[in-house]
Amino acid sequence: MSSDAQTPAQSKDGAVKDPSPGPEDDELLSESNEKKTQANALFSSAKYENAINKYEEAASVCPHYLDYELAVLQSNVAACHLKLEQWKDAISSASKALDGLGRLDKAAAEELAAEAEREKQAQNEEDEVEEEIVSSGAQSSAPAAKEESEAEQARQKRKDDVARIRAKALMRRARARSELGGWANLSGAEEDYKLLSAMENLSPADRRIVTTQLRVLPPRSKAAQEKEMAEMWGKLKDLGNGILKPFGLSTENFKMDKDEKTGGYSMNFKQG
Repeated sequence: MSSDAQTPAQSKDGAVKDPSPGPEDDELLSESNEKKTQANALFSSAKYENAINKYEEAASVCPHYLDYELAVLQSNVAACHLKLEQWKDAISSASKALDGLGRLDKAAAEELAAEAEREKQAQNEEDEVEEEIVSSGAQSSAPAAKEESEAEQARQKRKDDVARIRAKALMRRARARSELGGWANLSGAEEDYKLLSAMENLSPADRRIVTTQLRVLPPRSKAAQEKEMAEMWGKLKDLGNGILKPFGLSTENFKMDKDEKTGGYSMNFKQG
């Protein structure tokens, strides 16, 4: 398991910046990146507890609107928890990373919708012009086209970066859920692996893990479900016996019959 520690400068590439960040924000981001670099070195030295503390320090000073940078940090924290076999904490950190990426997706969708609306309005205004006048300055539109191309490249890079961190966070959460066990966690791990199976940016090694887990998890999940249901019914039976005992009855006096047509159950009393 590798963390994103190997690329300490990645958070600077395609970073989601506030429309008008001040110098204080730049200083905070610089401080956060410095702490992240220190955490990366600790991770590489297998000092995972210390790395967690340093990643959390980096997150605490990182400007709150930089969801991508914060997601990278939380994903790295999840990697540390996996190394320490702290499954619940790994699930929590990976989930925080995925939540941050979800906010990025929402913001990107809203931006695209706003851009489409602006283009529609511009087209409507253009359609209202009755005559097209071609002047010697018509070629001046070329710089605008170049800017649009650069913006599209930046948008695509951000999309790729988000997909990469999402895949890592999902892999880490899925593994932690699988290791922790229990019906809910195993079902959650299966859902995470299903999401991963639809992603195109997985490495061959990760793809093999996903394929294997999607084969072995369903029977594990079913077994866990049956075990937990049996335990639940056992507890309910004990509770029922405690209530019925003063009346000289027990749950053995009641029989549950399943209706094969509807799948429902009916309760019948039988004298002991």
